[in-house]
Amino acid sequence: MKDLSVLIPARNEMFLSRTVASVLENARADTEVIVVFDGQWAVPGFELPQDSRVTVLYNAVPWGQRAATNQAARLSRAKYIMKLDAHCTVDEGFDVKLMVDCEPDWTVIPKMYNLHAFDWVCDNCGKRTYQGPTPTKCGHCNHGVHTRDIVWKPRLHRMTDAWRFDRELHFQYWGAFKARPEAQGDISETLCNLGACWFMHRDRYWELGGLDEKHGSWGQMGVEISCKSWLSGGRQVVNKKTWYSHMFRTQGGDFGFPYHNPNSDVERCRQYSRDLWLNDRWPLAKRKFRWLIEHFAPVPGWEDFEAKPVTKGVAFYTDSRLDPGIAVPVRQRLQNSLNGHQLVSASLAPLDFGKNVVVKAERGPLTMFKQILAALEALETDVVFLCEHDVLYHPSHFEFMPERKDVYYYNENTYKVDTKTGQAVFYYTKQTSGLCAYRDLLIRHYKARILKCESEGFTRAMGFEPGCHKPPRGVDTFSAERWMSASPNVDLRHSQNMTQTRWDPKEFRNAGACEGWKLVDEVPGWGVTKGRFDAFLKENIK
Repeated sequence: MKDLSVLIPARNEMFLSRTVASVLENARADTEVIVVFDGQWAVPGFELPQDSRVTVLYNAVPWGQRAATNQAARLSRAKYIMKLDAHCTVDEGFDVKLMVDCEPDWTVIPKMYNLHAFDWVCDNCGKRTYQGPTPTKCGHCNHGVHTRDIVWKPRLHRMTDAWRFDRELHFQYWGAFKARPEAQGDISETLCNLGACWFMHRDRYWELGGLDEKHGSWGQMGVEISCKSWLSGGRQVVNKKTWYSHMFRTQGGDFGFPYHNPNSDVERCRQYSRDLWLNDRWPLAKRKFRWLIEHFAPVPGWEDFEAKPVTKGVAFYTDSRLDPGIAVPVRQRLQNSLNGHQLVSASLAPLDFGKNVVVKAERGPLTMFKQILAALEALETDVVFLCEHDVLYHPSHFEFMPERKDVYYYNENTYKVDTKTGQAVFYYTKQTSGLCAYRDLLIRHYKARILKCESEGFTRAMGFEPGCHKPPRGVDTFSAERWMSASPNVDLRHSQNMTQTRWDPKEFRNAGACEGWKLVDEVPGWGVTKGRFDAFLKENIK
């Protein structure tokens, strides 16, 4: 199996050979190129490079860009595919850089530069004119004959890495998005893409149904790929670690669209696209179109597309073995602190607590991850708090709202209390029991975590907390941030905890792991714990 197939549908493309050469020169993985000559052979004088990595298909009668792309994808046996326009150049090692950061349900777009493909040079005075239609006369000396001089370089001052669509689903650039928090970092989300270059797992492409040929030959490809990527339950991101450069033909004449494409056909495609997405008619969708607009809100032009308020829920998980003297008061306290938030419990035995999901498996880290995922999938809210069966939660914990949809947030205002002695300790630490994040992010994480554990086994090096370890130790590259509720939560430490309890800073191999350490006899806002744990518990079940 090859690593990557670059799919290039082409019809009357004079720069196709240079595009293919750029891919071959800059590939660093086992990458092939599949070119589809759709109704026309190579432009004379611009034949393709002779290379064993190039496969050519020829359609005597044009099938159209979508059908030709599907045709090339069916021939591919690579792990990944990348569709590329026939007038582009690519970054050195683009293929390796894209493969490193591509989850199974992602569509990845390299950042884009405009391509300076050529200049016109006056044969008389040498004046250079930036690419466009063939000049009829020189603006300097009025001479009429010009020669095309190939430049073939990206315009580094013309870079874009954020795109959207308007209310008519017309593609638009989105420069203002770059200032938003979610647009920061080397990997960031994008609402739409141009359609000129996109990358994904080959299996994923067919799970999405390939390109929908009912659209017609050309148009709306970026919108189609974007909507399928998001509404299927996946994600579309920009990888700013690499790039491609695209030549735009927008000046008409002999520097416009390379073949006849009637406006009526284009408009028919757009009407089909609007009906498919705006009316939620795509049969493979797991999300409504409204979700996509709300996910990126505010989106220019969609201000009157009223967004629903963000909803919160709780994913509660238990191994069904905890002493009822602790388990029952914890559930009672949680139930009284929820403020109407949806609650789903995931247990190893039936439990009358919220909507209950039973996971039939033996207690252990992998089972816990499966329980969390089961609860997440049963919830119907935007934001989720993960709650454990042995933590007393303060109502202020559930007042938190995540600022970003791509960050894991941990409430580090937590005191640990020994249920035998009542001794309490505080230090800053990220715990799964204090995690709050957007549900979609958590679902993606736990699906990937389960796959990793099933294939490699669970190790302490991986840790339990999303966002605290990057690959290869961890699961993904999303970050984790601290937050502090107005009043603390109380983590009850007993004989059946899955993780170790430390009561002395000397027990930590890394001194930074117990930042803010203080051993205390009482928990602020909760009361004295030391020597009176049972009384403390009774006092705080309200």
